[in-house]
Amino acid sequence: MNRWKRSLALPVTMVAIALGFLISLQAQTQKNVSAAEQISSDRMAQMKSVLSNSKTQNIRLQTERRDLLEQLDAARKRMGTDPQLLAQLKQLQIMEGTQEVEGPGIQINIDDRKAPFPLSPDDLARMINTLKFADAEAISLNGQRIVGTTAIVLSGSSTILVNQVPINRTEGIPYELGTIGNQDTLLDYFSKLEALELKRHGVTVSITRKTVRIPSYKGVYTFKESESKDIP
Repeated sequence: MNRWKRSLALPVTMVAIALGFLISLQAQTQKNVSAAEQISSDRMAQMKSVLSNSKTQNIRLQTERRDLLEQLDAARKRMGTDPQLLAQLKQLQIMEGTQEVEGPGIQINIDDRKAPFPLSPDDLARMINTLKFADAEAISLNGQRIVGTTAIVLSGSSTILVNQVPINRTEGIPYELGTIGNQDTLLDYFSKLEALELKRHGVTVSITRKTVRIPSYKGVYTFKESESKDIP
């Protein structure tokens, strides 16, 4: 009996992790919809399709969550592991940020040292949302992986924290955004929706097409309200 439980523990645990991630991702998708609705009128026309895509993704995530619940129930009833299920969970690990990834994308260098006002956490969050709207598959800011639970906040008068880690630099380029996805789409979105406005405010911006390596998320996912519930 103990041997059977040990062999079953892996698929059950992995599916439970995937469920938790989908709940977090679904919540973040809803946040993205709300953020898009607050974008100024000059950007609204370009973002209408993004809103539609986000709502469609939200529905898809609900369907995937229901399917995983069914797979969890099946996993409890069988021994061993399902190769297809393991492959799916590996893909979900990449999506949730716990796997380092590499692929074509763009690197954005941002220097606000000569600007009248330094960039705020809200400015950085807005830029990241723009990349998400451009269907970025993975994003990092100064070496910190951006995931569904990432918070960008100001600590004290000038220290910016990402994933509770200080990202301020004393030398070199103050901010480096790396993102993987369709290079043309990423470049088009960021250039038109962010770079022009940043440059008007005295911020130096350079964008390079390249193969980008995005580190894994080093933090821990925590859920304050959500709880796993055993299926009888």
